[in-house]
Amino acid sequence: MNGGPAFKFTEAASFSVHCQTQAEVDRYREKLSRGGEKGQCGWLKDRYGLSWQIVPVALRELLQDEDPAGSKRIMQAMLRMKKLDIKTLRRAHAGR
Repeated sequence: MNGGPAFKFTEAASFSVHCQTQAEVDRYREKLSRGGEKGQCGWLKDRYGLSWQIVPVALRELLQDEDPAGSKRIMQAMLRMKKLDIKTLRRAHAGR
């Protein structure tokens, strides 16, 4: 409880927020990163250094599709993103 500076948060422990809409993704990402830092692929650190993953539910749904090429396109698109964008992920899945 009282670790002080000897114990730091790392990405080994993080919280996930599963969002239904892009508005939720945007809202959580902005609020939780305030005073912290935004990272790649939906990750961020809050002002205390705790890591969070802000993930649209659509990402999991799209990745569970039986089309391996669609999953590969989604992963490639996601790796180029900071904030996960549902429309872009859906377009990548469809091959557009």
